[in-house]
Amino acid sequence: MPTLFDPITAGDLHLANRIVMAPLTRNRSPGAVPQPMTATYYAQRATAGLLITEATAISQQAQGYADVPGLYAEAQIAGWRRVTEAVHAAGGKIVVQLWHVGRISHASLQPGGGAPVAPSAIRANAKTYLIGPEGGGFVPTSEPRALRLEELPGIVADYRRAARAAIDAGFDGVELHAANGYLIDQFLRSGSNRREDAYGGSIENRARLLIEVLDAITAEIGGGRTGVRISPVTPTNDASDPQPQPLFEYVARRLAGYGLAYVHVIEGATGGARDHRQGDAPFDYAALKAAYRDAGGKGAWMVNNGYDRAMASDAVETGTADLVAFGKLFIANPDLVRRFRENAPLNAPDPTTFYGGTERGYTDYPTLD
Repeated sequence: MPTLFDPITAGDLHLANRIVMAPLTRNRSPGAVPQPMTATYYAQRATAGLLITEATAISQQAQGYADVPGLYAEAQIAGWRRVTEAVHAAGGKIVVQLWHVGRISHASLQPGGGAPVAPSAIRANAKTYLIGPEGGGFVPTSEPRALRLEELPGIVADYRRAARAAIDAGFDGVELHAANGYLIDQFLRSGSNRREDAYGGSIENRARLLIEVLDAITAEIGGGRTGVRISPVTPTNDASDPQPQPLFEYVARRLAGYGLAYVHVIEGATGGARDHRQGDAPFDYAALKAAYRDAGGKGAWMVNNGYDRAMASDAVETGTADLVAFGKLFIANPDLVRRFRENAPLNAPDPTTFYGGTERGYTDYPTLD
């Protein structure tokens, strides 16, 4: 019977344990460039079996929040290289989460102050984070414009270039962010996708951009260094679909053909209720996993959202999951793996330092030592 602390191979990734640090936006990369303290932050947490970075923009258009990192300019690649070198020196493994926010952005962050892009020109009932002279705060997202058909190949190419840049920066792989109401998830869900062309309407059409992006990334760096994150029922960023079960079972079956390192599933509402539902019935996560396995998918199955030590241990020991990702617990406990192993008390996170700021609430949480 496997435990949280046993090693596992996920595609091309050989991991020391099954405890994963989830991606966590921290807004500490001015100019979209990771800073020296970013390297310290991730290296402190390198005892995790796998570190997944904060969501990282594949282009300026892809950016939706102030001071989040990018992976499309030399200074950004150099900044991330310092991070990967520090993590590897500490014995860890790290992948970067590739991100296009779509409509979850603000015109002040877009090239030329233009409108954010989306599958359809539907404004999200959501907010983004900006930093001004008086400090940071959340503001409503801007009205988006619908992407033209001829623009989509360029976005696919941006993902491909970012995946190559990730490997050049020393990452062990990438995670494609297809969750939480961002661009790919916006295409998947009928609540945000009202297109009448080959990228809208049927489930197959709405999944087309995801498949094209995966084709490009895996052709560039290989499926064994690629993970995908999905969130079947989260309402985050105004994400909605009345029939998530058939939609995401279709997605799972398509993911099975790529030889992925892992599939990362957010269960319930991101950062909220695990039993949140969309549609008429509770979402069946066992059926989702079965759809992936029955279609031949062999990647590790990663679960996320509200797990504690006992829940995570049970998930791994019963075979429900292969990997368990933790978010806020890793913010406050850089040595979370040791604390779990020793069943030691946990530090409480300080929410006032989650977004933006300095080393305080970032690299100064105490370890057991």
